[in-house]
Parts: sequence; C-alpha cells; structure tokens
Amino acid sequence: MRKLSQIIIHVDMDAFYASVEIRDNPTLKGKPLIIGSLPQERGVVATCSYEARKYGVHSAMNIKEAYRLCPKGVYMHPNFEKYRSVSNQLHDIWNTYATASEYIALDEAYLDVTDSAGTWERACEFARAIKQRTLDELNLTCSVGIAYSKTAAKTASEEKKPDGYFEIPTPEDFVNLIIDRDVRVLYTVGSKTAEKLNRSGLHTVRDIQDHQDEVLQLFGKQGLWMIQQAQGLDDRKVSPYRPEDAKSISREITFQEDVDDYSFITDVLLLLGMSVERRADRVGLYGEGVTLKLTYADMKSITRSRLIPSTRSAATIFEEATKLLEQVPQKAVRLVGVGIYHLVGENGRQLRFEDFMPEVKEQEAETLKIALEKLGTHYGLDFAGNLEKIFHGETLYRTIEYMRKHR
Repeated sequence: MRKLSQIIIHVDMDAFYASVEIRDNPTLKGKPLIIGSLPQERGVVATCSYEARKYGVHSAMNIKEAYRLCPKGVYMHPNFEKYRSVSNQLHDIWNTYATASEYIALDEAYLDVTDSAGTWERACEFARAIKQRTLDELNLTCSVGIAYSKTAAKTASEEKKPDGYFEIPTPEDFVNLIIDRDVRVLYTVGSKTAEKLNRSGLHTVRDIQDHQDEVLQLFGKQGLWMIQQAQGLDDRKVSPYRPEDAKSISREITFQEDVDDYSFITDVLLLLGMSVERRADRVGLYGEGVTLKLTYADMKSITRSRLIPSTRSAATIFEEATKLLEQVPQKAVRLVGVGIYHLVGENGRQLRFEDFMPEVKEQEAETLKIALEKLGTHYGLDFAGNLEKIFHGETLYRTIEYMRKHR
C-alpha cells in the first residue's frame, strides 16, 4: 500500500445549477438549458446544460449572444437559495471523508484525505464513494480527480468530464499526461498569458520546460510558478475557507434600463446596504470601510470608498454610500453596488461609540424602519412584512426592477 506525503481529491459538479434544475424538473432533460439572465434582459449566462454547450453557449457569455447561438434554448433565472441548500448537502458528504476542505464555489472543492485515508488505495475508495453517494443521495453527477497535489487533482477532475473519474498518483504521471498539451492546460495560464507565450513561440507545456529562462524573462515570479507547474511541482496545502479571509462583502444590481434618477438610486442603496448587513451578520464580520461602485451607461466604472469605524450597520452603510453618491458625476447608471471592506471579526474590531450606547443602536433601527416605511409607501410595497424574502438574490433583483418601473 502506498502512503504519500499528500493526497488530494478535487470534486467538481457537472453543470451544477442546470443539473439541479433538471433534477427537479425532468421535462428539462435533454433540452439546451441556459441559466442566467433572460434573452430580453441585460446580463450573462451563469451556467448551461451540456446540450446548450453544443451550440457554443458557455458561462459568462453575454445573454444576447447566447440567444443568437441558441434561440430555441430554455432560459431561466438562477435560484441561488436552492443551489446553496444543495451545496450544503454536498459539503456534508464531502466532509465525511476529508480532514480539510477548501470550497472554491458552491459546486467545487479540494479535499485533503491524506490522514483520513492513510493510503492511496483507500483514498481512491473515498473518491469513488463521493461520486456514488452524490448520485445516490442527491441524484446529481460530479467529476472527481485524485492526485498528489492540488494542481494535479484539478487537472484529473477535468480529464473525463462530465461524470468523470481520474487518478494522477505522481508528478511523473502528471507531466507525462500534459507534456505535449497546450499551455492553457496549466491553470495559471489564462488567455492573455497564453497569447504572450504563443507570441514567443511557446505553445506546449514541453516548450515551457525547454525554455525556462525565456519564461522567467517574460513573467518573472509568475513564470517561476508556471515552470514549477509544468514540472509537476506543487506543495500547496488545502486551506479551509474562513469568512475573515474575504476582502470585502458587497452587493450590486444591474438595471434592465439605464437610470438617471439619482433619488431612485439612493433608494436602491438602502436595500443594498441592508443586504450587505445581512451577509456580514451571517459570517460575523464588520467592515472598516464602505465602497460605492457605479457602472455608467457608457460601460465606464468608478469606485469610491471611505474609511469608517468598524460596522456592519445597514444605516451606516447607507449613510456613507449616499455621501459617496453625492460626490460622483451624475450620468445615466447601468449598475450600482455597495460594500464593506477591511473586514474584521468581533475580537479584532475597534469599538464604536454606538457599542457603549444601546440607545444609539435603537435609534439606527428606528431610522431604518422609517426609511423602509417611506420606501414601501412610495412604491406600494410591503417591505416590513417581507424583508427576509426580499433579500434573497432573485427577489431583490425583481423588487428593485419593480421599483424602477413604478418610481
């Protein structure tokens, strides 16, 4: 039995959002399903079924282009609350086998099974069990790769997609697998990096290995990491995600039509600020700065920020974001976003005056309540009775679109 210094499983769900929707509505099976914005809306593809991919549709594609390629596809908005719920079920399965889990997204993770499995053979049993349990318990398929490193495990899970399984036990196996493939097989090589390599005559992983000095001259430190990957070297550990590692917590909305009514944008800031407060409260974090992001009709984006005493108060976020809004050029707006940054936990934050004065917090809550009541009266909406529903992603979007049309 082989005992390795590190054994990592990479799990990647197959077309996750689409697969969940097809599972819950079997009439969608076999159809080109595209999840994201609707064809008549602004936005992009979040994900799509494999049937849609045959038409050239892919995630992050402009929805208008997707519709041009696949006009007979089934288009629907994502249901993130449902996907988060399924993701939690997946994590329960994965965590059964791992001593450390690093979630990359709702549907993807690195699992360290070095100690829990003990041997390569036992780890392979774990990997197959994860695939089988995912199918048996959730009626979903995933692609699983198992390897000696994170880079190799990720490559392995991509090797037989969808519903795949692949093993890469050693660095030699990894190099033999990718040596004559395009440089894009290395996850650090994106399209721009690949173009730069190609312009220098470097097209394959073998080229990177054979021209290391040139790669270092072109990319410096990034080039060194590229060379190490090409040689199968990667000793990175699986790092469980901690909320405090995030750089910011934010929420943004893209309007279906450009907006030049800044009083309406101010109203939107209130709802976005409350949404940020809920996200921050859920993970127990505070921000020491507030940001405002605007994308104008001409697609130019600006970001404004200001440092403040640590907070996650919606009233404070709204107040500060409103001040920032007053300082920007007033042109038609396509997107607006609000966030907090310089995140700290309860123990690391600087206490505010309000922390010693409960009546100040009560006043903030009352101010927020009055503002919501005014908003509800103006737009004919019951904010007070439906707050929890409203702050679900899709409902918030629909609510703000309703407000835009009825302002």
